[in-house]
Formats: sequence, structure tokens, C-alpha cells
Amino acid sequence: MFNKKTIRDIDPRGKRVLVRVDFNVPIEDGVVQDDTRIKAALPTILYLLDAGAAVILCSHLGRPKDKPELKYSLKPVADYLDTLIKAPVKFSEECVGPKADAAAKALKPGEVLLLENTRFYPGETKNDPEMSKALAGLADLYVNDAFGSAHRAHASTEGVAKFLPAVAGFLMEKEIKYLGQALTDPKRPFVAILGGAKVSDKIEVIRNLLGKADTVLIGGGMANTFFQAQGKEMADSLVEGEALDTAKSLLGEGSSKLQLPTDFVIADAFAADAKHKTMAVGDVPAGWRVMDIGPETVKAFSARVADAGTVVWNGPMGVFEMEPFAKGTFALAKAVAESKADSIVGGGDSVSALQQSGLADRITHISTGGGASLEMLEGKLLPGLGALQDQ
Repeated sequence: MFNKKTIRDIDPRGKRVLVRVDFNVPIEDGVVQDDTRIKAALPTILYLLDAGAAVILCSHLGRPKDKPELKYSLKPVADYLDTLIKAPVKFSEECVGPKADAAAKALKPGEVLLLENTRFYPGETKNDPEMSKALAGLADLYVNDAFGSAHRAHASTEGVAKFLPAVAGFLMEKEIKYLGQALTDPKRPFVAILGGAKVSDKIEVIRNLLGKADTVLIGGGMANTFFQAQGKEMADSLVEGEALDTAKSLLGEGSSKLQLPTDFVIADAFAADAKHKTMAVGDVPAGWRVMDIGPETVKAFSARVADAGTVVWNGPMGVFEMEPFAKGTFALAKAVAESKADSIVGGGDSVSALQQSGLADRITHISTGGGASLEMLEGKLLPGLGALQDQ
């Protein structure tokens, strides 16, 4: 299933190892707000330290405009990582350049160095060979453990692998194994749940999953576009007019597998205190909009999940950030957590809903990469993975 070399296949003793991690975490007033991604990288970091390596970490954070912006500095992450591990954690205010070179050279086995944000340099997103070469010059080996960035062909995720022996970390291996297994050899029935606002974001995912899953359950704002494609009046609901033809053709392709809601919760404004009511799927009254799936849909979707062997879920069922419209998403989270299926959940909103409902620890695998897991579900090869050495 996983055909790439991993850190088990290298001898890092006495070597400097450059590890691409995904430390793109929320920071407020210099304090890390959610450490999920940092903790997900610890098994790889600790393994390399125990094996006698000097570990150099690099990551992006946020979307700076190709130059340093203080609010996107990784310094608070270095300080936070220092509280999680016994090894000393140093910080370089450069990612590439003389200061980064000096810090890397001075690093001893058993120590960690975190480089400044890779996206402070225009060469990162352009996958500039000069930046890739400069990063490679800091180390003897390269490890990609940033699944969340593996769908980007950037200098630190793909380019650098051309200049150093390049292998996968434990998180990358785990992510690819779970998602790969679901797509190539799932326990059946294989049920996919897709939600979120836009059909356009998930057209290729739906198309690919129609060929692999037994049932594809559609909820969230994207269901509205399918309903309008069937000729229903959706009033003020979110509908992607430019995606109607695509929705129509997907309904034709997936008539036997695609399952839409049968009822929904509508509101007279996009607000938590709006008037709201449940109605069977049909024409939405003028001035109203769909905000969540209804109780009958929850029952039907939950029954599919209860019988499943594999469940892959990406995207919420409604506007779960507002309490009156969170019931559908939370009820489905409960159904997935209680099922005996291998469950894989990806995408920030679905993961956030799981964490809010306190059920995250009952899911087989929670993916750290929204965009990367979507591209895998589309059937694409991720550039950051493709660049690594084969077994």
C-alpha cells in the first residue's frame, strides 16, 4: 500500500536531518491556540532525536506576502515546542541565508532547530531551485512529514527532495496508509459523507468516489446546488449558479449511489437568532434559506453509517458554528463515532465539529490535511509524496 521509504529506512545517527513539518497553527497574541499539528509531528521528531540526529524543522505559517510579517513568525511555535520535548529547541530568524547556515552548522545531535517561516521567501511557493538548494545545504537527509502541505509543489515540500535523500515521516505514512486503504481496498460497505459550502470544491472528489464508494451522502450548502439542479426553488439559500450543469451531470452519473437530504432546517436570516423551522425537501419559501439537514435526513444518513465498513467524511452538514443549525453535523459525528466502521475524517470544519462534540478520540483516523486529503480523494498524486524515494 505505502511504497515510499520512511525514516525507518535511513540511518540518521550523527546527521543533520531537515524535516518539513506542518506547523501552520492558529496563534493569537504570540500564543499557540491549537497544538494538534505540532503534537502530530512529535513521533517523527522524537524518533530522529533518539536515533542520534540533529533535527532541523521547517514549515510555513499563514499566508504572508513573500516577505517577513511578524504575525506569521514561527518563534511562538519554537517556544511552545520547547515545552513539549526535553531536547533543546533553538530558533533561526532566517529560513535560508547566512544565519540559517550558521545555526544549522552549530546544531548538535539531540538538538532541534526550527527555521523561520518558509513563506517569507518568494522562492518557496515558486518552487525555486535556488531556495530548494539552499534548504538542502542545511542538512544531510530530508524527511517530509507535512501531509497538510503535500499537495503543494513548493521548495520545502517538493523541490528540496531533488537535492537530498528524501523519505517520509510517520505522520505522512499514517495519513497515506489510511486514506489509501479507504480508496483502494476499503471494508465494505464504503460510505462517503461530503458537506461544506461549495460543490465546485468537491466535483472531482464526488466523481472519483462515485467509482469507489457504495454510497455518497451529500449535505451542507453544496446540497442546495443539487436541489436547484433538480428544479427546486432554493430562495436565499447558498447556491452555486455556475455549478448547476455539473451538479445535474453528477446526479445522472451517480443516481444509484448519490443520496441527498430528504428534509432540511430553514431560517429567515443567516443568524443564530433567526426564526427557523424544519421542512421536507421542496421549494424553499421566499426570504428563507437552508441552514442544516433535518431530523429525517439525520436518521437516514446515520443508518447508512451504522451499516458501513468504511466511512470517509469531509465537510459539515450545516452552519454548525450557530447552535440552532449544528444538530445535523453533531448527530452525524455521533453516528460516525459509534459505528464499527474504519472512520477517516478530514477537513478543518468536520474535525472542528468532532472536537467540539468531544468524539474525536473515537474516530479511527483524523486527517491533519484538508486540501491534501481532498486531492487524495480526487485520486491525484501529491507532489510532496511523489518526490520521496520509492521502497
